[in-house]
Order: sequence, then C-alpha cells, then structure tokens
Amino acid sequence: MRDSTNFSAVQQICTLVVVLSFVHIAFISIYYLRNVDISVSFLQFQQEQPSVPDQTERTSSSSSRGAAAELGTPDPSVTVTPAPVEKLSALNKSAPPTDAKLDRCPDPPPALVGPLRIEFSDPVSMDTIRAENPNLREGGRYKPKDCIALQKVAIIIPFRNRDEHLKFWLYYLHPILQRQQLDYGVYVINQDGELTFNRAKLFNIGYVEALKDYDYECFIFSDVDLIPMDDHNIYKCSSQPRHLSVAVDKFGFSLPYTQIFGGVSALTKEQYLHINGFSNNYWGWGGEDDDIYKRLAFKRMFISRPNSIVGRYRMIVHHRDEKNEPNPESFNNLMRTLQTMNKDGANSLVYQIVRVEKDQLYTKVTVDVGKPAY
Repeated sequence: MRDSTNFSAVQQICTLVVVLSFVHIAFISIYYLRNVDISVSFLQFQQEQPSVPDQTERTSSSSSRGAAAELGTPDPSVTVTPAPVEKLSALNKSAPPTDAKLDRCPDPPPALVGPLRIEFSDPVSMDTIRAENPNLREGGRYKPKDCIALQKVAIIIPFRNRDEHLKFWLYYLHPILQRQQLDYGVYVINQDGELTFNRAKLFNIGYVEALKDYDYECFIFSDVDLIPMDDHNIYKCSSQPRHLSVAVDKFGFSLPYTQIFGGVSALTKEQYLHINGFSNNYWGWGGEDDDIYKRLAFKRMFISRPNSIVGRYRMIVHHRDEKNEPNPESFNNLMRTLQTMNKDGANSLVYQIVRVEKDQLYTKVTVDVGKPAY
C-alpha cells in the first residue's frame, strides 16, 4: 500500500515538472518572437529614414549657390573639425563623367616623370610656350581627353610687373599640370597702378573671378617665382589644407618654420570659406602667410605637406618690387587675427575690374584693389 502511494506521488511530481517545462518553453518562444518582430520593425524604420548630411557637407552644399552667397558673413559660433578621410574621396569623385565611355583618371597619373631639371638661364618666348601646349583652350584651360579628371583646379597667381617670371612659370607648369591629368585653369590676377601691392587681396579676387568661369572645387594659390622640381607634387587639394612648396632652394631645400603656409598652397572651396579667405589688410611685404596659418589654426584645421624630396622648388632670383616694402602694420594685424578674421576676408572684399584678357596660356584679370587706410 505504501509503495503504491509513493509511486502515485512520484507520478504526480513528474507530470507537474512536464507541465511547467511546457509553460516555460511557451513563454520563451513568445518572448523570442516578440523581440524578433521589434528588431525587424526597427531595422525597417532605420532603412526608411532619409540620410542627413554632416555639418561639413551642409556647408559645402550651401556654399555652391554662387559668389554672392559664398561671400556672406561666416558664423563665428561654428567650430570646424578636421575633415574626415571620406571627404577627400567625395572631392575626387564629385564630377560625374559626362561621357559614358570615359573612366575617371587613375591616381597617381601614369605619365609622371619624377624629378625635373629646372633652369632659368635661357629666356623663353610666349610663342614657344603656346606652340608646345596645343591642347590648351582659351584662358589657359585644360582637361584630359581620355579620362575624367579627379578635381577641377584653379591656379591663382598674384601679379605685377613680373612678365619674365610668368613666362618661366607657364613654360614649366603647363606640361606638369597636363601630365597630372587635372581639369584646370590659370588665373593671373594683375594689380593695376603703382600703389602698394596687396598679395592676399589678389588671392581673394582670383577665387571670385575663377568661379565666374567654372565650378572649380580646388584652388592653388601660387607665387609666380616658384617652380616645382618634381611632378609627383600634385597640384590638387586634400582633406586638409595643403602646403606644396615645402623645400625651396632659397632656404636650403628645407622648411623655414613649421607654421609657414606661403609660396604655393592648396585649399578646397569649403576650406577657403571656413576661414573667410585671406585678409584684405596686408599691404606691402610680409604677414599675410602667417595670418592665413593662424586662421587655419583657430578653425582647428591641420596642414598637410609632401615630403621634402617631392616638395622641392626652385625660386627665380629677383629683387623685391617697388611698392612692396615691408608692411608696417603686419605685426598689429597678426595680433588681431582672431578678432578680425570673421569680418576681414572674402566677405569684405571690394575691388574693381579694369580689364580681362583671355590668352591661350592664361586668363589675366587686371584689377584696382584700392589703397591702404594708413
């Protein structure tokens, strides 16, 4: 009798365990299915949402509405963070092919030759330069015929009374730029008259005038007396402001100081607008290069450079021009860069066009830049 009772109790316990197990399994199944539905719904919701560009892309989009919008007053509350690596890829792919048969140009370009022999002993003529560059279009424009260039580049040269230097620059640079497979134009911004020279303001004018011709996305700001000694030093922009003339023969082929951003430098349209371009208040020699470095630093941007072998340059020896004496206000201006950069630059640019000349080798814009207030 006792054995029968014990067996019945064991049987009831086993039945209870089985029932509880089924209940447990049912709860787990319901919970799992419920969470799968939620996950699927969440993923579908994420996929349906429109993508939102980051702050850098919004700035770029808004800056493409024309010169008037680009020269608006910068927002001093905006802090510029270093551009991501993806930004360079976007820049290199920004121009969709217009011919379905053409691919984008390879990177690096295949026709580069490396170190170059640069000499200034024998004069060159404009007719010779034109004859050696038959593929140039009016205004010093060029684009490769067999591929789509990675960037649209405007080269801007501040100028006055340097005709022989300009010949050497055109003689050496046009073949280099064509081997680099750039979609480019050359803009010589000539200061009219004999008043004090203003190099930085001429850079600002070149930026505005170039955009009247074409939707350039990269701007090379170059002195007329600097010639690169290696065509691997590509005249295009990167994800950060780029200083190209790293090792000039005048300075023993070394960088004079790490804060330098003069000679030859490259800025994208977006980078230029972030710093409100160059100051318009550096009349005479000196100060404007240090000012542009400070603008970049205040906006938390970094300078990229080629190495000291690829970045070698020869400078054409010359005496300082008349009306380009050292600027007596440069030190005071540099002390106020942070306070003045948002109101002194691209958004305060005033000038008058005297004439525009379209040569096969360049576009020459002669301008009246005014005179210093002091």
